[in-house]
This record gives sequence, structure tokens and C-alpha cells, in this order.
Amino acid sequence: MSNFIVRTITGIFFVAAVVVSFIDPLAMTFLFALVTGMTVWEFTGLVNQRKDVDTNRMICTVAGVYFFVAVVGFSSGITPSAVFIPYLITIIYLLVAELYAKNPDPVSTWAHTMMSQLYIALPFSMLGVLAFRATPFGTEYVATIPLSVFVFLWINDTGAYCCGSLLGRHKLFPRISPGKSWEGSVGGAVFVAAAAVLIWHLTELYGMNELQLTALQWVGLGLTVTVFGTWGDLVESLLKRTLGIKDSGKILPGHGGMLDRFDSSLLALPAAVVYLYTLTLL
Repeated sequence: MSNFIVRTITGIFFVAAVVVSFIDPLAMTFLFALVTGMTVWEFTGLVNQRKDVDTNRMICTVAGVYFFVAVVGFSSGITPSAVFIPYLITIIYLLVAELYAKNPDPVSTWAHTMMSQLYIALPFSMLGVLAFRATPFGTEYVATIPLSVFVFLWINDTGAYCCGSLLGRHKLFPRISPGKSWEGSVGGAVFVAAAAVLIWHLTELYGMNELQLTALQWVGLGLTVTVFGTWGDLVESLLKRTLGIKDSGKILPGHGGMLDRFDSSLLALPAAVVYLYTLTLL
């Protein structure tokens, strides 16, 4: 079976799993708790191959999953703010543990340990912030916004690939990702802007525009996701070049590892939160 067919089949199942998970908050929480854990585990395994880096993979992974679930629980109004105390204790432990580990380079271990939380667990936890909103009648689950972030990322990837293949002449970031072009990036952004207007129309038509975003605000969200998603992709490319690897893993046939699949979302999700909160301040 050709790599293209394998990649296509994997992509279809991946998209279906993400879309279906957003139908129910428990399904969304379960899927992305699993994704968070697998991604942290993959990341810590990669960085532990570096000299004198010895992150505690198990504790980092459990901590990342716990933080994701804690943010979802707090954002949904199910748990109080005290739910974060065990996570804080874990972070303190990971710092203090290096005093007794006799690692020749504890700073590198600390840095990579904290990066597993800041680069992976924190961004994924923003799904909880995007998916729940407070109303006069309690907390409401709103799948439209977080799902739209992934839809924008998928459309941007497809549009950038098509436009880049046909029109790409000027390299976007040749030092890190020689395959990306300015033409592809602009093309992807145009596709996303068009999709954002369509999503606005559909959410208005079916009464699903819970945040009451205008068409222009939807386009702004789409372009924000596009820009930061592209940066997220480049950040992971820089990470892989630094580590001297082509793919972050092999768990997804034709797509590489978890970081390869979710790299764009790791910057796009926090950026979407900042964008939407900024709108409330205007």
C-alpha cells in the first residue's frame, strides 16, 4: 500500500475522531487527555536522548494529563480551584528531585521537564477554556469554537499545500522548513478566511453562534489560527532539526508522531484564547 493511501486513511480516521469527540464533553475530555499524555510521553522520550537530560517521563506525563483534566473540570464549573494544588505539588517535586538525582546537568533536565508542561500540557488545556463558557444559568458546553480551530488548521494545511505546490516560488522559512512558501501560506490564509465566513453563516443559520461573533470576527479568529498554527509547525520543525530527527514518532501511519500531527495546534489554541478574550475587552 502506497504511503499516500496510508496517509489518507490515517487522516480520515484522525479527523473523524476529533470531530466526533466534540459532540460530547466527556468524549472530548477523554480523547484529548489521551492525546496530551501520548504527546508528553513522546516529547520526553525524544529529549531524554540528549546528553545529560533525564526527565521523569511517567511523572511528566501524568502531570500533563492531570493538568488538562483539571483545567477542563475548573472551566466547566465541576471542580473548584483547589483542583490545581496536586499539580503544583508535582511541579515542586520535579524541581526538588534534581537536588538528589546527581545529574551532571540538572538545568537541562529542569528545562525539558518544564517544557513538556508549557509546550504541550498548557496549550491542550486551552481546549477546556474554549469549550466552556459561563452563562447566567450556569456553565455551557460550546463545541463550535474549539472544533473550528481544528477545522481552520486542516483547511490551512490543505490550502497551503495546494497553493504552494502550484504557485510556490518564495521560501517562507528556508532555514527551518524549506518546503513552505509565502504563496502557500497566503493561499492557505485565503481558504481559511473563506471558510470562516461560511462558518459564520452556518452558525447564524442554525443558532450555533453562541459567542455572537460577527463575520469579520470569525475571519479574525481564522487568520489568528492560521498565523500561529504556521508558527507552531515551524517551532516543531526547529525542535526536530535540533534533535536531528525527521519525525517525532511512528504511532500515526503516514503522519509520524503525535507532535507531528498536533504541532500547529500547540500555538493556535492559546492564540485563539487570547484573541477571543481580547474581543471581550474591546
